[in-house]
Amino acid sequence: MEILHILNTLLGLLFFLCFAYQILYIFLPFLLRDHPHKPTFPHRYAILIAARNEERVIPYLLQTLREQDYPAERFTVFVIADNCTDRTAEAARAGGAVVFERYDTVHVGKGYALDALLTQIHTLYGKDAFDAYMVFDADNLLAPDFLSAMNRTFSDGYRIITSYRNSKNYGDNWISAGYALWFMRESCFLNHPRMLLGTSCAVAGTGFCVAREVLEATNGWKFFLLSEDTEFTIDAILRGEQIAYCREAMLYDEQPTKFKQSWHQRMRWAKGYLQVFGKYATRLLRGIFARGGFACFDMCMCTMPPIVLGALGILLHIATAAAALMKGIEPSAILMQSAIAFAEGYFGLLLLGAVTTAAEWKRIETTTAKKIGYLFTFPLFMMTYLPIAVTAIFRRVEWKPIEHTAARSLEEMKLNRD
Repeated sequence: MEILHILNTLLGLLFFLCFAYQILYIFLPFLLRDHPHKPTFPHRYAILIAARNEERVIPYLLQTLREQDYPAERFTVFVIADNCTDRTAEAARAGGAVVFERYDTVHVGKGYALDALLTQIHTLYGKDAFDAYMVFDADNLLAPDFLSAMNRTFSDGYRIITSYRNSKNYGDNWISAGYALWFMRESCFLNHPRMLLGTSCAVAGTGFCVAREVLEATNGWKFFLLSEDTEFTIDAILRGEQIAYCREAMLYDEQPTKFKQSWHQRMRWAKGYLQVFGKYATRLLRGIFARGGFACFDMCMCTMPPIVLGALGILLHIATAAAALMKGIEPSAILMQSAIAFAEGYFGLLLLGAVTTAAEWKRIETTTAKKIGYLFTFPLFMMTYLPIAVTAIFRRVEWKPIEHTAARSLEEMKLNRD
């Protein structure tokens, strides 16, 4: 019993040491100013969209691309309809995109689809047709100045840029709100401070830009693990790239609303983090002690500890409770300790959510009542990661598509505000 108590204490201390530096991140956006932009040039962009059975939502993304204030002749929209059984290809063509269709049930996943799309573009247009590529998911919506904002940051000389990830269905329920608030926190209090410090940011799935030279160096999109965005991020950092963040480039993403769907998606992410760390751990750990090693340290802390330490915490808590029962300690005392641990975690996450909500209040597209109400369910949503973390360690996970049903325009989305 005493040994388990000591292990629990050491685990808590280790968790704090791994994430204490991120507390400092919270203050940096209020203390430091963004760097001024250099003169801009209208670069040529290929817009890449991998879509699987997205006929309901992809027209709205294509509409926001047509409505960009960026010169239309300076970008081309490409869609790869990946193993589709609906009218995604037809809907994309009707929206003005250049469409390719892919049918491959062996090499399944977004990474394979993007690599196939790049191959098609290079074959038909040549490798020098575009200066950079922007990647979106079919359910996304873009603010009218998204491409212009990204182009300003690209003109500053950065070769990989990620954007601000907002949500188009924040107010649907506690699950979509939990996702959305966490992604806003990543944008506001992870990527923004990293940009201010001049270290590397992290790509999060969608809404990012990659220079042609970067993909030439990797011979296309060769990132096929379950969390291909994290794999790409770490590979880029190990290659010496500094991933930039463009706060002005606003993207609206659809979040799951069903718990079963959310469980499967986050299980894939958790397993993907383990895969990525298993593949890159040695190089990442060595990189910590090299020049620019803070970015490697940062990525280590954001991939492995949340999964492994979270899972260990749950297992140790169960073991401690079992040992206490075997020693004849009253169950009520054990429940009291569990309640205290739950309360500490809940209020810590509530504080994190409250700071994010206050800082990004005007950017949250829902009513005041839902902004406040879903703040109190945010810690519960985040705590569901704990059983996911435990399960991911032991279970085989495969890529599965996420169904998107929030078919709405930017104007319709903004009607949900007060």
